[in-house]
Amino acid sequence: MTETRKPWHGVHVATALPFNEDFSVDFDAYAEHVRFLANAGCDGVAPNGSLGEYQTLSEEERGRVISTAVEAAPEGFTVMAGVGAYSALQSVNWAEQAAEAGASSLMLLPPNAYRANDDEVVEHYRRVAAVGLPIVAYNNPIDTKVDLTPQLIARLHGEGLIVGVKEFTGDVRRAYEIKELAPEVDLIIGTDDTVVEMGLAGAVGWVAGYPNAIPESTLELYRLSTSGDVADLARAREIYTDLHSLLRWDSKTEFVQSIKLSMDIVGLRGGACRPPRGPLTAEAHAAVTRDTEAALAKGYK
Repeated sequence: MTETRKPWHGVHVATALPFNEDFSVDFDAYAEHVRFLANAGCDGVAPNGSLGEYQTLSEEERGRVISTAVEAAPEGFTVMAGVGAYSALQSVNWAEQAAEAGASSLMLLPPNAYRANDDEVVEHYRRVAAVGLPIVAYNNPIDTKVDLTPQLIARLHGEGLIVGVKEFTGDVRRAYEIKELAPEVDLIIGTDDTVVEMGLAGAVGWVAGYPNAIPESTLELYRLSTSGDVADLARAREIYTDLHSLLRWDSKTEFVQSIKLSMDIVGLRGGACRPPRGPLTAEAHAAVTRDTEAALAKGYK
């Protein structure tokens, strides 16, 4: 990490969360995973995102996930705390907890209890921004039913409420409209299977899923895709072509189970998910296994 890197830039791994057999959180294993990602060269972690199964955690567990990540992080390795919640008051509480624990930035969904209107969304971000940590808005209208359109992103950024947006729609065309309306907002890749396209569009960060399993190769892909050097694109395309069938699992409903299975296959601690997420179907299990083993056979790690 260079001294000038902003704490929400670079590759922040949306960390999977290990559970014991009784579904309690294995915090020691989680701390070990954070250290593993730091040693692999990642720039930080984004705990308590969807991949971290935050919706299934108790208040005590959710707070401890953030403090565990911060305590395990070496110097220069940043923590972008997920603070999504049904209400703004809950998100404010998580933002305050994250600030106290030592997180460097926040990842914030719009309110997701119902389809909030634009003014309600702005007020939600306004309340959380008052805590003082920089906010990366997380646009996932597939799950939240609230779409942070380019116009709304520009409004949030214009008020100084967000520094960037994790764009999860998969529609890379939005990146260009966002930058037209808010040139200073930072684009953060939100889906593993749009890394090259978003890199070409000017992304400066990636909240990533598959680095949980194969950090070195996915980091190389990100850096080649965002270097701005045309000479890097040939190698980026080669990696992308080899890995795309695997990276696509990050955008599927079963993404948590899929990434955890890939972690198990490579010898890391993936394991089961908390209910209601159950095991993959036999067909999906076989497909994820096939895609993971194909990547490993080509030397990706």
